[in-house]
Amino acid sequence: MVVRVPMSKPGHSRMREELLRLEKYDRIDVIKAIEVALGHGDLSENAEYHAAKERQGHIEGRIMELKDKLGRAEIIDCSNVSCEKAVFGTLVTLVDLDTDEEVVYQLLGPDESDVKKGSISVTSPIGRAMIGKTEGDEVAVKTPGGVRQFELMEISCKRDD
Repeated sequence: MVVRVPMSKPGHSRMREELLRLEKYDRIDVIKAIEVALGHGDLSENAEYHAAKERQGHIEGRIMELKDKLGRAEIIDCSNVSCEKAVFGTLVTLVDLDTDEEVVYQLLGPDESDVKKGSISVTSPIGRAMIGKTEGDEVAVKTPGGVRQFELMEISCKRDD
């Protein structure tokens, strides 16, 4: 069974752009760097060669990872989601019931989540706890530091970037 990877349209576009850059530019640059390093002679003591080969391994690994995720992508149009419940693409406003701290997150796919930019993964503990909830619901989230209680204050829709 193929495990689908949920992502927004902008997230899918960013991933495709990264793959294109890696294949068209970064891969070629590292091949040139390897050729130059080979010209320096003895490979056993050639740090430039070893660094370029290591970088090549990282690039090829990332290319394979991106191709895999793009092949399994389930692109979700965030402009067409219902805002009655917390679902992929919605913005949720939460209040921590212990600290009264308010946070706003957009629920996105694992590769798009960035807490600093206000997005969390639908597969994270908080994301999983939010899915299907409605405004006013209290949500208990099991975290490494213990169970945290939140109230879902507001659900709104965010349009694709």
